[in-house]
Amino acid sequence: MKILVTGAAGFIGFHLSKKLLDKGHTIIGIDNINDYYNVNLKYDRLKELGIQQEEAAVFYKETTSSSHNGFKFMRINLEDKAVLTTLFEKEKFDVVCNLAAQAGVRYSIENPDAYIQSNIVGFLNILECCRHNNIKHLLYASSSSVYGANAKIPFSEEDKVDTPVSLYAATKKSNELMAHTYSHLYKIPTTGLRFFTVYGPWGRPDMAPMLFADAIANDRPIKVFNYGEMQRDFTYVDDIVEGIERILVSEIKDRDLYKIYNIGNNNSVKLLDFIAEIEKNIGKEAQKQMLPIQPGDVEKTWANVNDLIKDYNYKPTTLLPKGIKEFVNWFKNYAIEK
Repeated sequence: MKILVTGAAGFIGFHLSKKLLDKGHTIIGIDNINDYYNVNLKYDRLKELGIQQEEAAVFYKETTSSSHNGFKFMRINLEDKAVLTTLFEKEKFDVVCNLAAQAGVRYSIENPDAYIQSNIVGFLNILECCRHNNIKHLLYASSSSVYGANAKIPFSEEDKVDTPVSLYAATKKSNELMAHTYSHLYKIPTTGLRFFTVYGPWGRPDMAPMLFADAIANDRPIKVFNYGEMQRDFTYVDDIVEGIERILVSEIKDRDLYKIYNIGNNNSVKLLDFIAEIEKNIGKEAQKQMLPIQPGDVEKTWANVNDLIKDYNYKPTTLLPKGIKEFVNWFKNYAIEK
């Protein structure tokens, strides 16, 4: 298959691109490589895929991988409709996986414009390109944040999600509504995945695992919000990309054209237990700064993934101790190299 992966320099997009390439698919990866977090990490991910920084940094330059047959990369903003349209018309993709977005719950409070441009305008451009180019399936990233302050645990796709507590969550809910409209009007198969807390090697530096590991390793205090009374459905990245790949390569049958799935570990872990695993693998105890809950945060997440199990036989298999060990091993090697 020929697959467009947007956000290919991102955490999940990088891992997904690598897995799809290993399975023999042809991948066009795009990313705007914005500076929401350290761009060097994004360039290092691309380097693992055979794309050098000096080429990746140039907008609209198509670069062929030096190490992975079937992979090309181009730096593009999703908001640039003309360039996106030309790309779709030229490449004639079979399916599209849209992982590109302005990420981060807290940053959406500080910089709302970035979220509207990337997550709303950019997503509309993707939908329009899919509509006009006979795309067989659009899979896109939603988020567990759409559940807002939902007190019902575990979170189910049947729950009402009309009360987001951050603009980031509101844009993801908007994406689901926009996709529904395009599936209804133009019969485009769309699948929205509500990601829960994804962790693993090459993870985002603004996320808790990287923040904790870096602080513990360098003897800095870590911020523990809600005084440690937080729980998250932590999901190892390999389990996430396994689920995405199964959906992307499957025919859309025996299910609705428009579908939303939770994708997580089907379990909830106490934040302090997660920190303890990192401490054990780094070999140091964290200095914990206990703080109140942040605006836009929720106390507990837990994914009910029964629909994904039923429709795609999705089975997350990575237990927390193994996942943290893999993450910390990568972190130590990467930090030493830097």
